[in-house]
Order: sequence, then C-alpha cells, then structure tokens
Amino acid sequence: MMKALLLAVPALAAAPLLTPSSPSPPAAAQEMDIAAMMEKAKKYTQPGEHHEVLAKFIGDWETTCQITMGPEPAKPESGTSRFEWKVKGRWIEGTFTGSMMGMPLTTHSWLGYDNLKQSYVDTRISNADTAMNSAEGDMTPDGKSLILYGTLDEYLTGEHDKMVKYAWRFVSDDEMVLEVHDLPIGEVNTKVLEFRYRRVKGDK
Repeated sequence: MMKALLLAVPALAAAPLLTPSSPSPPAAAQEMDIAAMMEKAKKYTQPGEHHEVLAKFIGDWETTCQITMGPEPAKPESGTSRFEWKVKGRWIEGTFTGSMMGMPLTTHSWLGYDNLKQSYVDTRISNADTAMNSAEGDMTPDGKSLILYGTLDEYLTGEHDKMVKYAWRFVSDDEMVLEVHDLPIGEVNTKVLEFRYRRVKGDK
C-alpha cells in the first residue's frame, strides 16, 4: 500500500491544476472602465471651491503673538508672516518669524484641502521643539472661520496626544486671527495663544 502511494505522488505533482477560467472583457469595455475611473478621479484629485478659500491667506502680514492664559494676558510680541502657494491652487506654505515669551520663534506650516477626507489639513513645525503637529477641520457655515482639531504632546507635563483646537477668524480681507485652544482645560476659557495678522499695506 505504501509503495502505491509513493508511486502516485509524482503523477499528482505532474498533473495540471484545474482552475476555473474567466474570459477577459473586450478591449472596448476595458477602455470604457478606465475612462469612467479617470472621470471619477477628478472629484478627488482636482482643486475645487474649498481650495479657493486658501487664497485668503496669500500675502505678507504684520503679526502679533500673545499668550492669553493666566489671570493677566501677556504683552503682545511683534512678528511677520508670509503665505504663498506651495502647489498652485492646492497647497499653501506659511512662515511666521517673531518671538514668544522673549524667545525667537519661527514656524512653518502647510495647509490644503483633502478632497477624499473632505476636510482641510494642516501640518506645522517650529524652532520651539522637535515635533511635527497636524490638524484637520472645516469652514464654519457662515464662511467666517476655519476650525481645525489636532493633537500635540506637552513635554513640560508629559501629556501625550492632547487635544487642541486651531480657530482661524477671517475678520476682513486685510485682517485675520488665529486662536489656539487647549481643550483639556474644560469647556470655557480654553484659549491660550492668539496670533493677529494685518495685511502689509498695498499687498493683496
């Protein structure tokens, strides 16, 4: 019996595998599928009305940075900012140069709209630490504010992934405000930092 099994193994190994075959679709059908996919992709890959909001930021700005936490807000500190297209119509890059608590501060940020996520996405770095922080959000229904939510690690307290809200307030074409809110504080009085932007005269 064992001898018969051993003799059967090579024969089984040499036998062709029987697999169900599925005929390929005609070439015309394949071309139609590709065309349909490409048309559908436009919804997710091409800039739209949400990207037009990014133009609000473009230009040079005089800024003030103010720590608002505590019983008495700190004295505002001056700086400058510039926003420009990183990828025309899709992504903007912002650079802030100034000071905070008397220490030099430089930040770099990238902001765009992700069609698939259906939200604005922001990433920023600075010379104040070694972290890269991200946030996502959307415009308010009245079109006057862009609200983003993200997390950061607080190295002074050891808190990880602390929830933060970034609120851009568009006061006018020549003035905007960025509020930073520390959400674990509670439901009220959460604003800890404020940047005010005034467009450099003649820069539109």
